[in-house]
Amino acid sequence: MSASNFDELDLFVWEGKADILDRIARCMASFDVEVIRADGLPPPQQDRGVALRPSVAIISVTVIDGGGLPHATELLQGMPVIWVAAASRERDSRTYPPEYLHVLPYDFTCAELRTMVAKLVRQLRARDVAPQAPDVLVAHSDAMKGLLAEVGAFADCNHPVLVRGETGVGKERIAQQLHIGHQQYGKGAFVAVNCGAIPDGLFESLFFGHTKGSFTGAVHAHRGYFEQATGGTLFLDEIGDLPRYQQVKLLRVLEDSAVTRLGATSPIRVDFRLVAATNRNLREMVASGEFRADLFYRLAVIELHVPSLEERGEIDKIAIFKALLANVLGDELEALGETPHWLSDAVAETYFPGNVRQLRNLAERVGVIARQLHSWDQNLIQRAIALTRGTPAPAALATDRNGTGVPLDANGDRKGWNSSERNRIIAALEINDWKRQDTAQHLGISRKVLWEKMRKYQILDGEPGIPEET
Repeated sequence: MSASNFDELDLFVWEGKADILDRIARCMASFDVEVIRADGLPPPQQDRGVALRPSVAIISVTVIDGGGLPHATELLQGMPVIWVAAASRERDSRTYPPEYLHVLPYDFTCAELRTMVAKLVRQLRARDVAPQAPDVLVAHSDAMKGLLAEVGAFADCNHPVLVRGETGVGKERIAQQLHIGHQQYGKGAFVAVNCGAIPDGLFESLFFGHTKGSFTGAVHAHRGYFEQATGGTLFLDEIGDLPRYQQVKLLRVLEDSAVTRLGATSPIRVDFRLVAATNRNLREMVASGEFRADLFYRLAVIELHVPSLEERGEIDKIAIFKALLANVLGDELEALGETPHWLSDAVAETYFPGNVRQLRNLAERVGVIARQLHSWDQNLIQRAIALTRGTPAPAALATDRNGTGVPLDANGDRKGWNSSERNRIIAALEINDWKRQDTAQHLGISRKVLWEKMRKYQILDGEPGIPEET
């Protein structure tokens, strides 16, 4: 079996009451595989796009029987799992989720273990190199154009950068642009680490690495994040969530440009570009003592603010949504035809506190509806938008006893609406082909006022005109 199948591989082993850790270590001893005892500790988070060693989990069913691995599907987050059991249960969906179909018997041989691990590693690497639809980076608004101008100006400098912005605005995308734009470090790895997802007991091992034999199960040396990022960019996301006692260790590395692995005595030189990001106010955290002032000043040599969707305005909202929707629908978009104007208007006028991440969620919802129904179903899509913005969906229009189509109250009577104004708005919308900007100008009101009146009178786009009362 080719040793390249196991290049820089981590095996996380939960052995529970089964004596499998030492056997696994012996079977993999001739390869570049690190066998790590994981009982009692969650595996490290495996974020997409992070340049980390491939990892496979090997779990004895005695761990589950003893309650030692709660919420396994949440903790493993896509890491392939090999179950070790007395008998094959791969077809028993009551025992394992469908994705957990790889099972070895307790008396597995080294050949069986290596074959199954190699298979999963090949799948992992094929998944990592598979082409992914690129994230959208739209910059039509002045706010975003200004940010990208700053990114272009500072991308090729060696100084640390602090990227600030609300959750979901795309801070990692900006960090990637800084990485790509650097002539030297842009040729190396982009190592992204979520500081809020680092287990206390694994901080030193994950960041600094460790030597062979430094603890039980460490059968090979391991390079930490600092070493992995050497020659490239280290992106520390959610830097404000890093505990103070870990902040001082990070500061020491930045000051010395060297790390010492666990179990080692000699430091290793590291050289990387540091980009940190946060949605918290680090200055306030410094004032309150939650964040070290010396680390803050070390990180914030250059500060960039990523604008929220509201700061970017309607032009970016619509453009981002259409690009995300195109990624969801792919070739089916052409068959559906151009995105209807009422959908673009609704997106433009919706507040997205979750920013681009929330907008992506809406694009996926709309894409699913359009794909399944083979049309832009206005009623279902408007309900999806209403759910996204966290407000009640438009109420269904009932027909009153005069057949005017105006919603009725609990007693079956017409609600207290100004029917003349409602009809005038619908007539203006029809004249202007339901284009809200043109309709607002026709009525002499702002687009926002028109939107509020349409919500007040529950006017759905394309609704037929309602005759005046006689």
